Amino acid sequence: MRTSQGRKMLEAAVCTVAAALCLLSCSQGGEGKVRSVYYWSTVMDIDSAKQRFLGEYGVNRMYVRYFDVVPGDDGRPAPNATLRFKTAAPAGVEIVPAVYIVNDCMAGDTAGLAERIFSRVTQMSETNDVRGVREIQIDCDWTRRTRGRYFGFLRTLSALAKAEGVEVSATIRLHQLAESPPPVSHGVLMMYNTGDFTDIACQKPILDTRDAAPYLRHLRGYALPLATAYPIYSWRILFRRGKYVGIMHRDDDLPVLPGDSIVTRTPAMGDIMEAARAVTRRRGDANREVILFDLSKQNITRYKPEDYETIYNCGGV
Repeated sequence: MRTSQGRKMLEAAVCTVAAALCLLSCSQGGEGKVRSVYYWSTVMDIDSAKQRFLGEYGVNRMYVRYFDVVPGDDGRPAPNATLRFKTAAPAGVEIVPAVYIVNDCMAGDTAGLAERIFSRVTQMSETNDVRGVREIQIDCDWTRRTRGRYFGFLRTLSALAKAEGVEVSATIRLHQLAESPPPVSHGVLMMYNTGDFTDIACQKPILDTRDAAPYLRHLRGYALPLATAYPIYSWRILFRRGKYVGIMHRDDDLPVLPGDSIVTRTPAMGDIMEAARAVTRRRGDANREVILFDLSKQNITRYKPEDYETIYNCGGV
C-alpha cells in the first residue's frame, strides 16, 4: 500500500516538474510578440466573453473576415456572406479586414476585381467605424493553374492599398510553401486542415504534424515574412455508411438518419504545441506573431485558460 502510494506521489511530482519546465521554456523570449486571433463569422458580435478573452490574453490584432468572393451567376467574381456588424469592433485591438476568395474566381475574368474589393473593404470599414486599418488580408487556396492570375490580382491590389498607406498580406497554406511566394508584404502560415476530413479513418484532420512534415521542409527557405495561425476549433462530421456527408455546425444542419455516425475531431494541446515547436525549429521568426483560429464562444472555452497562454507563449520557443 505504501509502495503504491509512494509511486503515485512520485509520478505526480514528475508531471508537475515537467509542466513547469514546459511553461518556463515557452515563456522565454515571449516579450514583444504579437498575439492575434481570427474572427471568421457572418456576424460581428463581441460579447462579454469574447471581450474578456481579448483582454485576458493581451490580444493585439484581430483578422476579421469581411466577405467571401465566389463565382456569380454570370461567372464573374461576386461578394457573398458579407459580415454584419451587430456590435462594434473591439476597441484597443488592431482590425485587419480579411477577404476569402474561392480559387475558381482566379480561373476566370478578374478585371477590376482588385479595385472592387479594395473599395468594398474601405466602405465597410468607414460605415462600421473601423478606424486605423493598416492591412488587408487575402485568403485564397490558389494552385499552379491559377497562380499567374492570382499574383497579378495581388500586385494590383497592393498598388491600390499602398497609395492609401495600407499593406496587403495573404494566407499561405502548407502545400503553397513549395511554390514561389505571392507578391505581398507578408503571409500567414495556416497550420491546420492538414488531413482529409472526409475520411472517417482520419483521426486528426485538423492538425497532425506527420501530415505537415513534408511541407514544412520548405519553410526555412520560404522568401516571405511569416506569422503562423494555429487551430482551436473543432469539427462535428456526419458520415453515412462510412461515407462523408458534411460538417455539422448546428444539430439541425443536416438530416441525421438511423445508423449515421457523427464524429468529433478536435486538435489536442499536445498536437498544437508539437506543431508550434516544428515551426520554430525551422523558422523561429514565423512565430513572432501567433494567431488563434478562431474567436468564437465554443473555441475560447474549449481548452483550459492556461492552455491559451501556453500556445501564445510557445510561439517563442
